[in-house]
Amino acid sequence: MPPDWEKLHALARAEVEATLAALPAPLRERARALPVTCELRPNAAHRRDGIEPDTLGLFVGPEFADEETSALPLPPQIILFLANLLDLADGDEACFRAEVRTTFLHELGHYLGLDEDDLFDRGLE
Repeated sequence: MPPDWEKLHALARAEVEATLAALPAPLRERARALPVTCELRPNAAHRRDGIEPDTLGLFVGPEFADEETSALPLPPQIILFLANLLDLADGDEACFRAEVRTTFLHELGHYLGLDEDDLFDRGLE
């Protein structure tokens, strides 16, 4: 049975908003300007680009420090893959919200220039 998109999307948006509200003011302002989109799973184009089908989230576009000088055609954004997050949470709503929070912060970290080791050190693996 496919997940209830409307419910998942509302839960994810609420969790992203709560996470943003808890950030320090200067970071919150910058993070609010970064678009966050939600999809069920990585699409065919993502998979052709090497994104695994079970990926939880993705940061695309230039990092914050490179935005002004980047020639990349896409603006920076975070994509959350809600069905994959729900699968990881075994359908548990509280766990889903926690996974959305962690994934959002992980991808925000990439936007801010952190690599996988930096994110691991911060508990955002």
